[in-house]
Amino acid sequence: MAHVRALFRYPVKGFTPEPREELVVQDDGRIAGDRVLAFRFADAARPEERDGVDYWPKSKGLALQDFPSLARLRMSYDDARRLVTLRLGDEDLVTAALDDSGRAALVEAVQGYVADTPDAPRLRRPGRLPLALVGDGATSRFQDRPRGYVSLHGTASAREVARELDAEVDDRRFRSNIVVEGLAAWDELAWTAPVRIGDVLFEPQGPIVRCLATHANPDTGERDAPVLTTLTRGLGQDQPTLGRLLLPASGGGTIRVGDEVSPA
Repeated sequence: MAHVRALFRYPVKGFTPEPREELVVQDDGRIAGDRVLAFRFADAARPEERDGVDYWPKSKGLALQDFPSLARLRMSYDDARRLVTLRLGDEDLVTAALDDSGRAALVEAVQGYVADTPDAPRLRRPGRLPLALVGDGATSRFQDRPRGYVSLHGTASAREVARELDAEVDDRRFRSNIVVEGLAAWDELAWTAPVRIGDVLFEPQGPIVRCLATHANPDTGERDAPVLTTLTRGLGQDQPTLGRLLLPASGGGTIRVGDEVSPA
């Protein structure tokens, strides 16, 4: 029986995943508390517009595809108190609220950290500094796509990548909200009918075409696995694809670790 093996949300775009025992899927198709904050470049602190919807392209802010060293940082978020904590190894870098002074402290800490990594030259390009920490800490809005979706992949698909690489591949590389055990490799890409997970009936949407974020080791921040070329040259895909986007068919609900994943 296919079931939910792990659940994650990502309070700050591009930063640490938070393992969760349950996630709330909102009626709008986004995960509550997911991508509610983002560090944006100075010249991109306001959204663009695409099809009448605010759009925050990840290329114009801190994201793993261009700043893999972000994976070394450990960011935790207290929703109730709107409090962000940033750690590097055993060192607490900063804990701050989302008021003006707190945001300034978080920006200073993140800029200082990136400045001491191999990613520093990318941050020094014109128009990028100072960073701006945007978002109200409650509204999910900084997904890669303007519409916003729930993301899912099966562990068997990730294991096929690991087999081709002849190396361990952590599921966290793919930054999905839902990780499913018990599917055959690539089964999630073939879904056409609704799928029920916990309280929520989902309609499958498009496949997830991957970016360089998957090359970053989720602990060290080093680009140590060529996932994209493994998917295309090694596994014969036209585009480097792993995982599926989902939207609730008739309202949101709660999904939990251990929930069955089954056709409706």
